Amino acid sequence: MFLVKNGGFKMTTDAVILHASRNENYRKPFGARPTSSMVSLCLENNIRDVKAVTLCYSYGLYEFGYYEQLMDATNDGDRVFYNAEILLPNERGLLFYWFKFYVPGDVADEIAPEFKGSLRKPEHGGIYRDYYTLYYVAEGMTQDGSGRIYFEPPRIGVDENKYPLAWQITVYDKNFKTPDYMKGSVMYQVFPDRFARDVDFTLERMENAELITANSPRNERVYHEDWYEDVDIYGKPETGYLACDFFGGSLPGIIEKLDYIKSLGINVLYLNPIFEARSSHRYDTADYLSVDPILRGNGGNEVFEELCKKANALGIKIIIDGVFSHTGADSRYFNKFDRYDGVGAYKAYVEGTTSKYRSWYSFIPSNDGQVKYHAWWGFPDLPNVNENDLAYRQFIFGDKGVVRTWLRRGASGIRLDVSDELPDSFIRQMRDTVKEETKGEGIVIGEVWEDASNKCSYGTYRDFMLGTSHDSVMGYTFREGVIAFLKGHMNAQGINAYLEGFRERYPLESYYCIMNLISSHDVPRAITVLAGEDDPGDREKQKAIKLSDDALIYGARMMRLALAFQMMYIGAPCIYYGDEILMEGYRDPFNRRTYPWGRLTSIMEEQLSFTKTIANLRQEHPVIRTGDYRTILATENVLCFERFLIDVDNMSFDVFGKPVNKGSKKIQIIINNNSDNVCYNIKDAKLVSDSTNANMLGDTYIVKLADYSTDEFIIEAKSFAIFIY
Repeated sequence: MFLVKNGGFKMTTDAVILHASRNENYRKPFGARPTSSMVSLCLENNIRDVKAVTLCYSYGLYEFGYYEQLMDATNDGDRVFYNAEILLPNERGLLFYWFKFYVPGDVADEIAPEFKGSLRKPEHGGIYRDYYTLYYVAEGMTQDGSGRIYFEPPRIGVDENKYPLAWQITVYDKNFKTPDYMKGSVMYQVFPDRFARDVDFTLERMENAELITANSPRNERVYHEDWYEDVDIYGKPETGYLACDFFGGSLPGIIEKLDYIKSLGINVLYLNPIFEARSSHRYDTADYLSVDPILRGNGGNEVFEELCKKANALGIKIIIDGVFSHTGADSRYFNKFDRYDGVGAYKAYVEGTTSKYRSWYSFIPSNDGQVKYHAWWGFPDLPNVNENDLAYRQFIFGDKGVVRTWLRRGASGIRLDVSDELPDSFIRQMRDTVKEETKGEGIVIGEVWEDASNKCSYGTYRDFMLGTSHDSVMGYTFREGVIAFLKGHMNAQGINAYLEGFRERYPLESYYCIMNLISSHDVPRAITVLAGEDDPGDREKQKAIKLSDDALIYGARMMRLALAFQMMYIGAPCIYYGDEILMEGYRDPFNRRTYPWGRLTSIMEEQLSFTKTIANLRQEHPVIRTGDYRTILATENVLCFERFLIDVDNMSFDVFGKPVNKGSKKIQIIINNNSDNVCYNIKDAKLVSDSTNANMLGDTYIVKLADYSTDEFIIEAKSFAIFIY
């Protein structure tokens, strides 16, 4: 663990008070903890005349109780250590804690002069009536989790992010377990329409697919005969842009590319929605039980089973996208345009008839003759579903329901779209269903963009990381931090403190499964962000912008840094299709262009070779997948961390206590985000000013230390080195 010297509130008088939550001397054990376990907390103090240090904490989830516990004092020369132990409840929840203490007025003025006039004496007087109350609270972005003195306690609840802060202990279900295959896996995300056509593709087949299940053609659709044509941004004149342009990528096309996917070191393939829908993104589900006809090739729903079977034979699990907060207006359930047989909810409401889907949706009474209903973010094409409706839940979770159907067809799990817009009970039932159907081997990944451990929505903390809802979540926070670091908006100390905060708050079972991404279908391509111009906003300008040759070279270098960081860090790194060959693009639809099969340039080929090398390291060395973690060095722009196994009785174990008998016991990476070369002394774990050993890296990124007699290595500007012990 990398610790900042003299962490905490430090005065010119050398008086100090300190609690550092990432240092086992002050909090033990580290990180999130299971229910009914013990946690030891310590506060160090050498400020004179401190009285009655009290541990304050609040516990709960939907409702919080407040508690105080007087801490035991132990003298060690000039220092006093205040200690307390907490037996965590057997109920899942969040525990927020801080410290309260009393000091005389002259001491308060000395150690906290900025709070003079804000300090208060104990409300009820007593023996401390002449003393002032101070608090030691969390600081936020510190390396060691230390805090600072403040004049008021933290606020707990949905406004918890307002200063001052409290330390957090995530208390998760003691029986929480995630699938081993997911821990540290390498994922690959495919947007099905844009990844690969199959060899039997014809334009006629794609055009005729829309008539397979619906009663009338979808005239708003645009079909691209040329795979290499750019994405549509205009739509048809009579409809405008509706994200309804199709290139004909298919599941058989993915099957034909499985060997390619496997060559990238992939363990898990995540597919954006494959259910029948009107749009090409398919987040407007039309039929939950059917593969979209365009994606079937010349087959039926069984093509998905074939994909899963052939992928599993290569050691690749399939995760599908589940969109359950809303459906399409053009669906057999809502059936606004009467394209499907049967009475949908829309017609049932308008005509006052019955439909088995009517209870799924909420309509809004109107006196203006318009039919209004609750829709996702107000988009009328996406009517919201009432997830608490029992008929809807039966349809999703029942024996012949959506979830079990796809799992029986071969899926290994579900990525939940807009998880924070689903009720906690719905997510818990989703996970229960997946686990029951797969005998515990299925996975549920939630789309959560923020810190999932203390996410607030709908006026409460959410039950996301407590062991009974998600197995894990998408790592948009990881992307945010890595890109901020590489673009110079956050230094190495900042990114280390940022990531250590998540490592501290997430259960290990979740954190080692977190879907760490640097691009996705919902954000601009990473290379465009790292090397491109700021997003101009205008669609025509977005479409026209392409990286210059110099920017592309720089971007490739930065992408290697990002990918190395992603592959060496904890979690399940996810490659968005095309990132491995430097595909560019701003937001939708430009981040969803077709993969340029057969048209890779030399720089694309070089990047692809690099991606294969760095990703397959995780397969060669399991220590990178499930080994422990520690930060070695964090300076202004240089970050070094290592992954390591734990040796016990001449055997090596990972962080979950499982034996590992393959690959290295320790691997270290140093990332140099400087514009200048740096020299790193691996023996002393420090940077040195000069070295004659300047021939080490160049195009060589992976260093087997046994091959070298020196401890000093030159790491080029905007480059990295991986040291294999």
